[in-house]
Amino acid sequence: MTATGLARALRSGETSVTEVVDAALRRTHELNPTLNAFTLIDDEGARAAAREADELFAAGVDLGPLHGIPVAVKDLIDIAGLPTSCGSATSFGATATEDAEVVRRLRAAGAVIIGKTTLHEFAYGATGDRSAHGASRNPSDPRRMSGGSSGGSAVAVAAGMVSLALGTDTAGSVRVPAALCGVVGLKPAYDAIPSAGVYSLAPTLDHVGLFAATTEDALAGYQALADRSVEPVSVDGLTVGWIPPESIAVTDPRVVGLTRQLVLRAGFGVDVIDGFPKWERNESLFEIFSTLQGREAFRVHEDHLETDAGLIDPEVLARLRTGREITDRDYASADAARHEFQVVVDELLSAYDVLALPAVPIVAPLVGERSVRVDGADLEVRAALLSLTSPWNLTGSPALSVPAGRLGGLPVGVQLVTAPGQEGLLFAAARQLETS
Repeated sequence: MTATGLARALRSGETSVTEVVDAALRRTHELNPTLNAFTLIDDEGARAAAREADELFAAGVDLGPLHGIPVAVKDLIDIAGLPTSCGSATSFGATATEDAEVVRRLRAAGAVIIGKTTLHEFAYGATGDRSAHGASRNPSDPRRMSGGSSGGSAVAVAAGMVSLALGTDTAGSVRVPAALCGVVGLKPAYDAIPSAGVYSLAPTLDHVGLFAATTEDALAGYQALADRSVEPVSVDGLTVGWIPPESIAVTDPRVVGLTRQLVLRAGFGVDVIDGFPKWERNESLFEIFSTLQGREAFRVHEDHLETDAGLIDPEVLARLRTGREITDRDYASADAARHEFQVVVDELLSAYDVLALPAVPIVAPLVGERSVRVDGADLEVRAALLSLTSPWNLTGSPALSVPAGRLGGLPVGVQLVTAPGQEGLLFAAARQLETS
């Protein structure tokens, strides 16, 4: 079900879009009762789009690498004629009258939308198990979390239901489930993919991203959706700065070992960076991030707290209410810290082409689990899941999670980060890791 593999089969005449989409729908209906990846499966719409894609091919019209490829869309992104639930039982999100810009671009590229995927309510959670539609579940072990908030999209790709899926990433909501489910997850640079028609959580931190089985597929999806192109680059002489994750948050030593070995095996020039040089604030990066996100999420959902509180999941509701206590002064201080951190990261990315570290410091916890013990420490699950991804939402840097192997049968991801405009380096480094 890789997009590039299907594209070759379609162009060789080995199969048709209708056959590909029928297979995707069959697999989705078979697996969704167990994995809960989808909130809505649009059989009729998908089959109609498949017929149209086949007719275009027959007429000699080729719309590009995504022509005829089955995709899924996170259920906070508008698709005309379908409801947008945002994972919530509240009145938030009615039937959409227009496609979001990213959906319009998918259609223009010839992609076939299979349906809408499960998310943590309002996209406000990293675990993927608080939704009006229930928990999305990890294909490697359905007892375990998919991660969130874009968990359903990660599951749909990992389980082979679709080849590509859209998600959003405010703190790690693409990279976390990508790492836990064993697929590629891309958070582009801030605003690289348009967000019109995508319901917001924290506007200065939100990114529209995507999931794919391979880096090549992710690049094809990015090229179709982004406002900037990626030029191919060589990895010869590429320099990597390895950030020991322990300098940011407690990390399972097995995760550190597995991800670092992969980076070293790829043949890059690798230097170990001592945390974030010149970063001297006492607050942790996660505290700064949480202040910004908490205040912005409260502002976005303030009306729902007044009218729909009884319909919101208690855990999500408590987090939204916490944002009420964040003052203008608190927010301004966190915003100043964000800009200071941006300077630190800019300096690092002027010295190294790519930064590398694990995407997530732990393997997938059990659904509903809220505390895990790692290396002698008891960790709050949400904070642990987001600890290594959220810094790059502060800076808006392009970041990508690539599968790095498995521990006890559960996937682990390595995260690559580069500067905006250097996406070619990001994809080139990721491809090198995939073949190492």
